[in-house]
Amino acid sequence: MKRILTAAALIPIIVYVVLGANFWIYLAVLAAVACLCYHEYDHLAAAYGFGAPGPLGYGAGLVLLLLPREPWLAIVTLALLALGLVMRGDLAKSLPRSALLLMGVVYIFGAWKCATLLRARSPHWLMFGLLLNWAGDAGAYYIGRAFGKHKMAPAISPQKSWEGAAASVVAAMAIAGAYLLYFIPGIPVAEALGLTAAANIAGQMGDLAESAMKRGAGVKDSGTLLPGHGGLLDRVDSTLFALPLIYIFLVCI
Repeated sequence: MKRILTAAALIPIIVYVVLGANFWIYLAVLAAVACLCYHEYDHLAAAYGFGAPGPLGYGAGLVLLLLPREPWLAIVTLALLALGLVMRGDLAKSLPRSALLLMGVVYIFGAWKCATLLRARSPHWLMFGLLLNWAGDAGAYYIGRAFGKHKMAPAISPQKSWEGAAASVVAAMAIAGAYLLYFIPGIPVAEALGLTAAANIAGQMGDLAESAMKRGAGVKDSGTLLPGHGGLLDRVDSTLFALPLIYIFLVCI
């Protein structure tokens, strides 16, 4: 019940921010969400024993998020800064620590940067990127619980099944695919459904990747911010993998 109530409270706010809010409100909300996600990632990374990436990640991530263009130069600069600034203390841990910093900034802020790039094309592209994971998660949760027999990755996420994964793809194609065809005129049906399926699969990979990080860190959830869901990163892990794939599709077509 907590899971449903949390989703019911958040979805109307998210829809307004994506589709109705002006750019500055949208950007403020996005920056806050990205920082909260990075905060949870920072704690996960610290549990690996190399030291937390620390506050530099917030500053570098916000720069990455707010740059007006594709921020490839910023990523290269961040990599060099990470190597330069974390070479202190136990030198046996300096390279892993810098890698954790760079990975967190690209993983969290880089993925959310794709949200802004998608919204610049059309708010409906971003809404599609969120909806395909909402629909997929619901399909996987209910069908997987009722009919899931074949475990997908028991060492990482014992509750996930191949039946639930298939239901996730079907639900995403039915709901998010229909949304895309209705609100983005001119996209061929085959491309819309193929993109939806591919982005949903990428999202499921993101879910498993975050579960693997939590397993490695020895924690059940990334946080406790969202009742019934765990942390914010637990809720958006699929989206962080799906949004870049959708933007790649738009750049390449």
